[in-house]
Amino acid sequence: MPQNSQSSPWQFDAQATYTPISFEGTIVGFCKADAVKQVVSTLNNAEKLQKALALACYDLIAREGGNTDSVGELAQQYLNKIGRPLHGTALIALLLKERQAELDLSPDEFAKFCDSYRLSRLELRQIYNGEEIESQQLSPLARILGKTIDEVINLWQESDP
Repeated sequence: MPQNSQSSPWQFDAQATYTPISFEGTIVGFCKADAVKQVVSTLNNAEKLQKALALACYDLIAREGGNTDSVGELAQQYLNKIGRPLHGTALIALLLKERQAELDLSPDEFAKFCDSYRLSRLELRQIYNGEEIESQQLSPLARILGKTIDEVINLWQESDP
C-alpha cells in the first residue's frame, strides 16, 4: 500500500515535556520546559509594572489634590497612549516607520524614497509630528505603503469602536 506523503494536520510528540504554569495556585496553561522560566518571569514583571503604574498614578493624583478613586482611569489613559494607534495620523506614521524597516532603509534613504513618490521630507516630518494629513498626500502615501487609497483613507479616518 502506498504511503501518503502529506503530513496530518493534527500531530503529537509523546517525548515532549510540558511544565504547568499556575496563577495564584490554579493551573492556567502549559509550556515547554526550556521556555517556562522566561514566560513566567515576563508575566510576573508585567504584573509588577501594572502595580507600579497604579501607584505612580495614585501619587500623582494625591499630589494634585484630586480624587484618588480615578486612579484606574488615569492608568488606563497612560496604557492607551503607549498602545498601537488604531487610526489617524499616528497610525499612518507608524505604518511609514514599519515600511521603512521592511525596506531596510535609513531615515535619509526612506525620505528620498518617499520624495520619489511625491511626499516631501517636510510632509513626512509633519506626519511623524502628528500634523493633519492633507487629501493630496493620500495617493503618495498609498503608493509608499503598498495599499489602495481607500485602505489608507479607512486607516486614517476610522473612528474608535
